[in-house]
Amino acid sequence: MMKKVVIALLCVTLGSTLYAGDIFTSKTFIGLEVGYAEVQGDVGHMEGDMVVIEPDFKGDNDVEFGVKIGAQNDQWRTTFIFDYYDSSDNDQNIEKGYLTLDYFVLEKESTVRPYIGVNVGYANYESSYVDDSGFLYGGQAGIVLEAGEMINIDLGYRYTLSDADALDHIGSIVFGVHYMF
Repeated sequence: MMKKVVIALLCVTLGSTLYAGDIFTSKTFIGLEVGYAEVQGDVGHMEGDMVVIEPDFKGDNDVEFGVKIGAQNDQWRTTFIFDYYDSSDNDQNIEKGYLTLDYFVLEKESTVRPYIGVNVGYANYESSYVDDSGFLYGGQAGIVLEAGEMINIDLGYRYTLSDADALDHIGSIVFGVHYMF
């Protein structure tokens, strides 16, 4: 399972560098993110001697954490993100690896820069009596605040669908801090 995730993310990351035409004008960054996510996925429980799976269980909201690495220039940002979501209330956890591509709507001279983007990735979803993996795809929008020459702050919304049978979608409000180098 982990081998599939690593290979898929490595292929996506290496593939994205092929079209990064002006790589020498890009700034590289690392960052952390924290978000509040709503997950819709299957959960299971025991009724007597039988396992009962509740499809598309709704209402699981909790905090997710992530690390980022990426590059950006005046118009585009490409980011690799690894997020972890764990809800003890409904015994759901998700490990997600994303590759995101964002387009900055305003020019570099602005301190606040809105963006729109797409994301692709892979996730492992686990819950009581449920263990499933699948590809992710979706979009995001938000704003980046230039807090200095080396620091920017990101606030956005990411909506992601999954092709896994047990995981339908994830919606996250995400706050991130990036250190540019």
